[in-house]
Amino acid sequence: MSNRYRKNLLVCNGSSCQQASDADLVAFINFKLKEYNLEDGIKVVQSVCSNKCSIGPNIIVYPDNVEYSKVTKSDIDDIIIEHLLNERIVERLVFDKENGNGVAPIKQYRIALRNCGFIDPEEIKDYIEKDGYDALAKCLSKYTPEEVTQEVIKSGLRGRGGGGFPTGLKWEITSKSVSDQKYVVCNADEGDPGAFMDRSVLEGDPHSVLEAMAICGYCIGANKGIIYVRAEYPLAVKRLKIAINQAKEYGLLGKNIFGTGFEFTITIKYGAGAFICGEETALIHSMEGFLGEPTLKPPFPSVSGYLKKPTNVNNVETFANIPAIINKGADWYASIGTEKSKGTKVFALAGKINNVGLIEVPMGITLREIIYDIGGGIVNGKKFKAVQTGGPSGGCLTEKHLDLPIDFDSLTAAGSMMGSGGMIVMDEDDCMVSMARFYLEFIVEESCGKCAPCRIGNKRLHEMLTKLCDGKGTMEDLDLLRNLSVVVKDTSLCGLGQTSPNPILSTMANFYDEYYAHVAEHRCPSGQCKSFMLYYISEENCIGCLVCARKCPVGAISGEKKKLHIINQELCTKCGVCMEKCKFHAVHLN
Repeated sequence: MSNRYRKNLLVCNGSSCQQASDADLVAFINFKLKEYNLEDGIKVVQSVCSNKCSIGPNIIVYPDNVEYSKVTKSDIDDIIIEHLLNERIVERLVFDKENGNGVAPIKQYRIALRNCGFIDPEEIKDYIEKDGYDALAKCLSKYTPEEVTQEVIKSGLRGRGGGGFPTGLKWEITSKSVSDQKYVVCNADEGDPGAFMDRSVLEGDPHSVLEAMAICGYCIGANKGIIYVRAEYPLAVKRLKIAINQAKEYGLLGKNIFGTGFEFTITIKYGAGAFICGEETALIHSMEGFLGEPTLKPPFPSVSGYLKKPTNVNNVETFANIPAIINKGADWYASIGTEKSKGTKVFALAGKINNVGLIEVPMGITLREIIYDIGGGIVNGKKFKAVQTGGPSGGCLTEKHLDLPIDFDSLTAAGSMMGSGGMIVMDEDDCMVSMARFYLEFIVEESCGKCAPCRIGNKRLHEMLTKLCDGKGTMEDLDLLRNLSVVVKDTSLCGLGQTSPNPILSTMANFYDEYYAHVAEHRCPSGQCKSFMLYYISEENCIGCLVCARKCPVGAISGEKKKLHIINQELCTKCGVCMEKCKFHAVHLN
């Protein structure tokens, strides 16, 4: 932020806040400032992401450090007149931390997200003022590639893309591969439902990723970097392009960086939204113009990757940690987290939880602290039921896991996984059989189809779950469901198929009573599976007004005027329109 202005307005302009806003707030505020002749004394900074998605769009006024939430176009005049002109805080818009109307900062520790929400991502000077590119300068001028790599190894940083492989060790392996050309690849193909960690870093702090990629290039002996990013992230792509051009202009990318003779360039390649391309070998094939299909390893990309050359692949969040590790030291980073899971992890907190948004917490924090202290508990005071961690291939953790420390090994031991960081919370109204079917449907859609266990096995698993939700399952189906899940897990080619049965196995382990109820008792305990629903019309309340019959979209209701109406259960689609339209409360749900 600039010190030349009397005040700075940091306006969250990320994807979620743009969707929540009724206008382009940055442009509108600049327009209003000119109207009040304040454009020379007030600077508007578009900042991404403040990580408080449930209360966006928000504006922070500096140096006053006052945060306004859920700001709309109609609020701007009040902020200008009251706060900027008369130094009076607009109390009705103030972010209330005590009452939890946003993701609370308590127990959070920002490393990967350290600059998001505090700098203008389209202004390289803001990043430089936050020690930007100091780490790269330090590496190039003071340390050998081997010394930098050892510092990353010593920090204990593990890959944040899902696999959790030690980052420094991957760099070391790639550096030892002999080749005339090597590549650094940033995996920004974030595809988990409800996940937006990497997108927010690219939108809010793109230079941290560019700097880290250059450091990685120095360590492994590569002079070319490639960012593989989803084309569905237009704002992230726009800001990456701006950042790359600015870094080139400042001599921080290109030839002879810092006068050391080191050369490094970065280009962007677009992904078409295939979930499987999050797997590094599938990603590399897509970059090469081939089908995004994984290959059996070894050889690993560190030996033979992009264009058959040694390639180091890390995801966005992993790279975002690197400059902080170099600047503050490996010992500092290693002091955070647990013995085997160092540092922090960014999670996208979503679902039936009060405070939706991004959080960054030290490894080892418990689920209870995340859900209740940071997340503010379950919406409408409902009872917590489960949380899905690790995306669609993760597992469901329950109330008995609330005091489980969140780290790589603990989550795996509990039947789930860290994954890239999606965390979807469910309450007492959610059906776990239906939830498992939802994730399998996603997996079936996203499978590349290369190996039979994933292509065919997951399809059969989804069919069996659909059979259960339709009330047609048998006890034999439950045994087959579990057995086939194990087979798919053990025989699939890549991580997608190897983890895809996790939602089934974890929900069967923790909620077997719900599976049993769907089969043996012909009911859905949560009341979510439509096949078990039965709408009927009571003789006591029905006056034969014909409204329900006229509104039924499939003509399932019959009856004469002023006489009892009947619902044809074979035609009924369980849409609930009849119950909604009946003013006499004659329609009931069993």
